[in-house]
Amino acid sequence: MPSTGLPPGGPAPWSISRDLPPYRGILAVDAKDFTGRPAVEHVRITPLIPQLLQQALERAGLGQLWQDQRFANNTGDGFVFGFDPTALPRVIHPFLIELQELLTDYNIHATATGGLRLRVSLHVGPLPDSGAPGDGNGTPRNDTHRLLDSRPVRAMLAGSSENTTHVAAILSQRVFEDAVLSGYTRLHPDRFIEVAATVEDKNFQQSAWLHVPAPSGGLYDRRILGEQQAAGTPSAPAEAPRTPAARPGTGSTVTYHQNRGFVSHGDVHGGQHQTNNYGDETE
Repeated sequence: MPSTGLPPGGPAPWSISRDLPPYRGILAVDAKDFTGRPAVEHVRITPLIPQLLQQALERAGLGQLWQDQRFANNTGDGFVFGFDPTALPRVIHPFLIELQELLTDYNIHATATGGLRLRVSLHVGPLPDSGAPGDGNGTPRNDTHRLLDSRPVRAMLAGSSENTTHVAAILSQRVFEDAVLSGYTRLHPDRFIEVAATVEDKNFQQSAWLHVPAPSGGLYDRRILGEQQAAGTPSAPAEAPRTPAARPGTGSTVTYHQNRGFVSHGDVHGGQHQTNNYGDETE
């Protein structure tokens, strides 16, 4: 083959124009407190997680998605694979609720491994997928794992009942806009809460959206997510996530709508006014 004069690995970024890799949905899961379990349990849990994923996908009518998975990788305490992004709305619903129900049934009878609770992250973006080594590597894949490790989704499992809440999911902004705001999935945007996804000791922060199929306790009290709450302000009830209608901007007014309890309305420069659905007001 004649020499092209290009360095090994192809041309440098921003040196030529080229086609994007195909867009792929990325699904990643991770077991809560895996490293804190006895080592003897690890060998049982590692193959169990993909088995549960397959069963939940089949129960959701997405068995073919498992069969067609791309660049799959068992991470020991979790699993990740790529898939056709046209299925994203159905991965959000009914897959997440099926995974929650499957884990509920599993945890009732689990003895050898104990209960299992999973964090789930969903993202989408262009990734190499040609059947060659290195497929699936790229920024969207990295961001999927960062979302999975981010503080808000960890806090959701830590702040909920281990007897009720077995799945906490985090969606990237792109997935939320394309599959949820667009109306393609059965879940209304009110079933999600917007968060700033950050990872300790990592230079990562993105806007993302949390969804918990089976919330428990005061799960939507934003103090669970590390946010400050004004003194004397009642905690928000579990069924009251923030809607996506509010978009903070410089000098703009921000409104947080909730299904019950308080409606928070204020200016980003300072003052805040709160009115609950019963007409009571606080400053």
